[in-house]
Amino acid sequence: MIVMLIIICEVGFWVLLAGGLALRYLAKMPRAGAAVLLMEPLLEVVLLVVTAVDLKNGAEPDWKHGLAAVYIGFTVAFGHRAIKWADARFAHRFAGGPAPVRPPKYGTARAVHEWKVAGRWMLAAGIAMGLLQVAIWYVGGGGEIGSLRMWQQKMLFVIGINAIIAGTYTVFPKRERVG
Repeated sequence: MIVMLIIICEVGFWVLLAGGLALRYLAKMPRAGAAVLLMEPLLEVVLLVVTAVDLKNGAEPDWKHGLAAVYIGFTVAFGHRAIKWADARFAHRFAGGPAPVRPPKYGTARAVHEWKVAGRWMLAAGIAMGLLQVAIWYVGGGGEIGSLRMWQQKMLFVIGINAIIAGTYTVFPKRERVG
């Protein structure tokens, strides 16, 4: 049930995004579009509540509960950015808006960009780890929490990988080819 709800939330995110942007730009109803876009966080609230109720009703914590926490963390950290990304492209394509700004390719500007991206990944992993810890406390010492701890370790790996990637752009900045 939890996995199906995660899939529904992901599909729902994109449906609400497309619907909100279509209302905003195609139907020329910006308030209605904004209202639809503001409904997106409700999906994560529903997922969080259903996951908590599932655990409260005695479900043994497993990979599905961990995946729900990870999904919520990543949606919180990246959801707004995804909406802004799609909005810029939709405005450009359908409303005569300016071309979307591309990330810098070289030097310090690229390193700063990579650290911002890494920061978002780290935030997502941190939120997921926090939700996983709350689930561990919620289940208590009597339940099997190994799968939740495993997800926490995976989130530490995500943080480490992103720090390494961003760090390489700082230590070895990409330079523009000359000539």
